[in-house]
Amino acid sequence: MSDVDCIVCGTCVADILVRPVPLTVPVGGGRLIHVDPIDVTTGGIVCNTGIAMRRLGMRVAASSLVGADQWGCLIRSRLEGERVDAGPLAVHPALATSTTAVLIDPSGERSFAHHVGAPHAIDVAFLKSQAAFFAKSRLAVLGYFGLLPSLEPEFAAGVAVLKSVGCLVAAETGGSGGDLAHLAPALPAIDIYVPSLDEAVHQTGLHDPRTIIECYRGLGAAGLVGVKLGTQGALLSPQAGELIDIPCIAAPGPVADTTGAGDSFLAGLLTGLLRGMPPREAGLLGAATAACCVTGLGATAGLRSFDETVMLTKQKT
Repeated sequence: MSDVDCIVCGTCVADILVRPVPLTVPVGGGRLIHVDPIDVTTGGIVCNTGIAMRRLGMRVAASSLVGADQWGCLIRSRLEGERVDAGPLAVHPALATSTTAVLIDPSGERSFAHHVGAPHAIDVAFLKSQAAFFAKSRLAVLGYFGLLPSLEPEFAAGVAVLKSVGCLVAAETGGSGGDLAHLAPALPAIDIYVPSLDEAVHQTGLHDPRTIIECYRGLGAAGLVGVKLGTQGALLSPQAGELIDIPCIAAPGPVADTTGAGDSFLAGLLTGLLRGMPPREAGLLGAATAACCVTGLGATAGLRSFDETVMLTKQKT
């Protein structure tokens, strides 16, 4: 029996949140902008999806590289405070912890100034070094594809390491979405892959979600694939020839910040699937988790328990 339900591996970040910052006009040089109190929190898929799944009742572990610095200590402390197993979190001897300045406008839209840092060194050798941790998990999440430059040219080999120890594998995108030429050889072995529309467009050059899913199927994707569509919900394909529209669920409060909404959708979707929910119910749990996420500043402040989150899905069932 597995020790954890999910181990989330990849980008792990300290986020510095600055709000409000105008994003529709240039800030310009030499100006002073008055903002709300600046907050520091955790970000990246390891923290965002990992903490969201833990809040939803899953047993979660975190696998990544951080620096030997204050930001690495902050990330470890936050994960442990959320009861996420940080045992697989390793310290890189030379690279700094990944950091992002998140600039948030009054509507909740955001832009990022990002330093990749230690996760730059995540590669196939790192995944092999962590094989014993992966072997104790039902599912491994690997991301962000698009922000792991040392792993992406050998992404299929990295996925193979996780599959070899018995994990289901979910992959997630970030940044521009990465190069389809690096992703394609891995698709046949990936069990769950639901990029955002912008990232999928960058990868495929296609704009229609249905055509994008057909493209992934044509490249050998046999698991659940789909496209996250922001305020339009998501389109999921549990198997070839099957499409499920997942509607957006209204936020249970004022929208404060959309940071982490996609990672939260993934957390809810994966939690639902691990709990044995049918794909549509799991997708709705993803939509509800994202709806909770946007009510708080940062990626995790707005998250709720499983029971509170699943109640939001009732409006769509």
